[in-house]
Amino acid sequence: MTQPSTIKGSPLLGAVSALALLFHTLFLGVFLYAFILLRLLLPARGSARLAEPAIHSIAGLWIAGILWWMDRVYRIQWDIEGLGRTGKDSWLLLGANHQSWVDIFVLYRLYHGKAPLLKFFIKQELAYVPIVGQAWWALDFPFMRRYSRAYLARHPEKAGEDLKETRKACEKFSRTPSSVMNFLEGTRFTPHKHRRQQSPFRHLLKPKAGGLAFAIQALGDRFDALTNVTIVYPNGAPSFWGMMCGTLRHVIVRVEQKPIPAHFSRGDYQGDEALRREIQQWVTLIWQEKDRLMDSLLTPARP
Repeated sequence: MTQPSTIKGSPLLGAVSALALLFHTLFLGVFLYAFILLRLLLPARGSARLAEPAIHSIAGLWIAGILWWMDRVYRIQWDIEGLGRTGKDSWLLLGANHQSWVDIFVLYRLYHGKAPLLKFFIKQELAYVPIVGQAWWALDFPFMRRYSRAYLARHPEKAGEDLKETRKACEKFSRTPSSVMNFLEGTRFTPHKHRRQQSPFRHLLKPKAGGLAFAIQALGDRFDALTNVTIVYPNGAPSFWGMMCGTLRHVIVRVEQKPIPAHFSRGDYQGDEALRREIQQWVTLIWQEKDRLMDSLLTPARP
């Protein structure tokens, strides 16, 4: 089972990294807010021509700065296989396992500058994070409102609203080439969540097919395959603070293309029970293969 990182980091390095990240974010944040204001003031056509490209460029610089720090300061050992050729003028649908916030930077390390900017499904509460939350909004990241079982028991009329919001968010991606990223587990892996779910997988939580299915159906035939990314941390999954302290030493990534059956994009995931079951079985099979792959990659790293 996936465990937290066992490598001891340096709090001094963490403090220096935090200050560098803060300065980097605040400096670019000044320009970001200026172009967000311009986007709000301009008509839609002017915003698409002037403000939005500038906002994407600022986001690219922010990511590039973090990746430079990871490569030059942390000196991470990367073991990457299966990363095929991509293009900035194509649509990319990615699915990955989720263990840590660090996963996001690993994925940017794979695709930054090689594909359209990765767009993640973001929890609604994160929209209020200073600078970063507003950047996600300006970049049209899809914000998801998750309802607990207790809330749905009190408000049954809200059932299915989260998937409707997913469909609406995905429709935005049909306008320009986009990279749509989905953590199918819906949350980060922890041993507690694994036990509570009684997950049948050793290293993974149960996958949720709804968001992925709606992305496929909203964008039709723009996706011909799911880019299945498996992230493994041989020394244990680091926290974001742990990464800044230098505990992230080794990352293994395996990428493979999973063809998407053509009829998935033409059906009705919510209304067609047979199709819904077929997509869920397809995702479950991918997850079974991913679990076995993670086990084989982690076995040599165990004492």
